[in-house]
Amino acid sequence: MVEIINYLKARYLSEKAQGIVEYALVLAFVAVVAAALGTQGGLTNKVKEAFNSIVGAFASSKG
Repeated sequence: MVEIINYLKARYLSEKAQGIVEYALVLAFVAVVAAALGTQGGLTNKVKEAFNSIVGAFASSKG
């Protein structure tokens, strides 16, 4: 009985640790991609242009 409990405990803890490591790797990847996109400025400018064109479309439709 003790062996079964020890086995289940070891298995649960190892899977939990694996899940935490996988989560940390995904989070690090997202952070690196976000930093790369933010420093280039190309994506930032495109998003600003898109918002400005939407605002312009609304402004022209009011008048």
